[in-house]
Amino acid sequence: MKLYYSPGTSSLLLHIVLVEAGLPFDTVKIDDHTKAMDGVGDYRDVNPLGYVPALQLDDGTVLKECAAIVQYVADAAPAKNLAPPNGTLERTKLRSWLSFLSTEVHMGGFCPLFDPEVPDAVQSVFRRRLATRLAHVEAHLTRNDYLLGQTFPVADVYVFVMSNWARSTKVDLSSYPRLLGLRRRVGARPPVQAAMKVEGLTR
Repeated sequence: MKLYYSPGTSSLLLHIVLVEAGLPFDTVKIDDHTKAMDGVGDYRDVNPLGYVPALQLDDGTVLKECAAIVQYVADAAPAKNLAPPNGTLERTKLRSWLSFLSTEVHMGGFCPLFDPEVPDAVQSVFRRRLATRLAHVEAHLTRNDYLLGQTFPVADVYVFVMSNWARSTKVDLSSYPRLLGLRRRVGARPPVQAAMKVEGLTR
């Protein structure tokens, strides 16, 4: 398999999950601005929309969209318990969290804060929206160590990755101590540290 990634972006979620799963894969670094692939080529030939991640399977199939790919990877390594079995209520809960994180926190929260063309007044709207979404995660974590209770699933990695965007977007996470606790627990996992080291994100 081949992972197309850009350091520190949402592709870090898939990078970490691949390492967690213990599956063999190669990496291709993408310049997030020019879309140039490390070595040669234009990433838009892989994903016409130009955003990461993409995962190319051994048969040439290219998978896109984090929430879908991480479940594929988790299912490819069932012994790692990265996702509940398909067809169970717990799997539906996982899909619900991945959908919420992808649409409400990622695209509807953090994403506009990275865009310098979004006016401050509009960014303020997204900051308020993001605060309510983070408060929802915080409230859930008052009763649970992880998003699915006491078991670590791939959705927790998504929270970790996005929490790392807080500094560059000037989002204050001090009001969310349980979310920060989850961030510390996930960040301490060896596969997380290994993926971040490859992407040049560790000190």
